[in-house]
Amino acid sequence: MEHSIFLDILSSLQRLFVGYIPAAILGSFIGYVISINNTIYQLFKRIFQIPHSIPPIALLPIALILFKDSEAAAVVVIFIGTLWSMIVNTAIGMRHFYRQNNNFRAAIFHIFHALKVGIWVAWFTVIATEMLIGPKGLGLLAWDAYKIGNTNYIVQAILYIGVIGSLLDQLLDISGYLLVQIVSGNRSA
Repeated sequence: MEHSIFLDILSSLQRLFVGYIPAAILGSFIGYVISINNTIYQLFKRIFQIPHSIPPIALLPIALILFKDSEAAAVVVIFIGTLWSMIVNTAIGMRHFYRQNNNFRAAIFHIFHALKVGIWVAWFTVIATEMLIGPKGLGLLAWDAYKIGNTNYIVQAILYIGVIGSLLDQLLDISGYLLVQIVSGNRSA
């Protein structure tokens, strides 16, 4: 098993951010636009629940047929899975913002919750696509370890996956907390 942990981590993070960042930006914008009007929100909330209910990894065969390149297919699946999560969670969060008399702390909380849900979906999808199509990454490391029956490598890969996922989650928590402090400080001045 020829894996470099450092390169596998970089590969997984690259896939994550290439799919996640554009989906987070576009999904936040669409979610915000949908949330502005209650009628539009109620209509689109139900419409977007359908694609949001499809596990992103289920889209991988279609993406592979369309793009013929496993890397592009993986990124598209990560993007689509994250996009629906961002749209739905941002729209719900912004509706709470409006109901709470435009409370910016509530808006920040809900937006960062949407970002966290999006990163969870993206991270899970990254690992799953790497297990299925490789060619490198932490998901492939765990899968290759399974195929050769090396429990130590499986546990090691799982620990790396968990620690990185936790660090990403904590990064968003800290960013949200700092933004709330900045907004709170500006409002009291």
